[in-house]
Amino acid sequence: MPNENTAARRVYELAYGRAGDKGNIANVCVIARSPAAYTELKEKLTAERVRQYLGALVRGRVERYALDNVEALNFVLYDALDGGATRSLRLDALGKSLAGAVLYMPVDPV
Repeated sequence: MPNENTAARRVYELAYGRAGDKGNIANVCVIARSPAAYTELKEKLTAERVRQYLGALVRGRVERYALDNVEALNFVLYDALDGGATRSLRLDALGKSLAGAVLYMPVDPV
C-alpha cells in the first residue's frame, strides 16, 4: 500500500494495453509484461474495479475475460462510447484513450 513517501504503482508498470471498438462497445486488453505481473493483475484488476475507476465514461456493465494462454485480461465495456464513432461528440469516440485510462489505474486498491 503506498504511503506519503511512495508513489502508487500503475497498471502500465506491469502491462501494455490495446483498445478496439464496435458501435457503443469498447474493448480494452491489458497484456502483462511477465508471468508474475499477470498473476498480480489477474488478482487485482477486476471488472468491478475497472468499472468504478472509469466512472461515468462507462454507463453499462464491464466484463472481464482472462486469456491465460497470452497472459492478458480483456475487458468489454458496454455503453462506453456515447453512441459510437458516428454518433458521439466525444473527443475520442473510438475508445482508444480508455486503454490509457485503464493502464493509469493504481494496481493496488486505495
